[in-house]
Amino acid sequence: MPSHDHYLLKGAGPDHTPLLMLHGSGGTERDMVPLASQLAPSAMAVAVRGAVPWEGGFAFFRRFEDRSIDERDLVARAGRLADDVAQTGLDYRFPKPPIAIGFSNGAIMAAALLMLYPQCLSAAVLLRPLSPFATDPATRLPRTPVLIIDGHHDERRSPGDGARLARRLAHMGAEATHHQLPAGHSITEDDIRLAREWLRPLL
Repeated sequence: MPSHDHYLLKGAGPDHTPLLMLHGSGGTERDMVPLASQLAPSAMAVAVRGAVPWEGGFAFFRRFEDRSIDERDLVARAGRLADDVAQTGLDYRFPKPPIAIGFSNGAIMAAALLMLYPQCLSAAVLLRPLSPFATDPATRLPRTPVLIIDGHHDERRSPGDGARLARRLAHMGAEATHHQLPAGHSITEDDIRLAREWLRPLL
């Protein structure tokens, strides 16, 4: 993955759909390794490090001082990440495009990949996301399965962020499923349970 450092979990099932793990703001690729093992222990997983230094760690795109998304930067970085995902799929002989598992900043990037490069991913689990763009691209999604999980008490999100993204992705053609948990911004056991059950038939 030329533009992004990453960590590979080889998995025991080479025919399983691989996972693409995208961490939150200020994190690293190692943050997502335990989650990959919990969600799909037999699947190959590539945990990617964002390319933007941020708060002692990394992020996948830049924000402005008011923390709004720098959409121009997000579009440029999504293109580089999509290229790297395609090359990684060749290098590691992915049997099909990966399923993105994104948290927070990584969930926003995963949503941007879906919207801009729909052939890049087989599906996506978006944990604590929000819509990446003020105006959605005109792309049509090929019935891509997407799971979105919000936290009702999430102090980093506005009420309804996840539900709005689910509606926007569904309008673009995705098969979007939305859940809201009585949780904050952090990933909980309920998130893991829901995501694991949802992923099982897709692997």
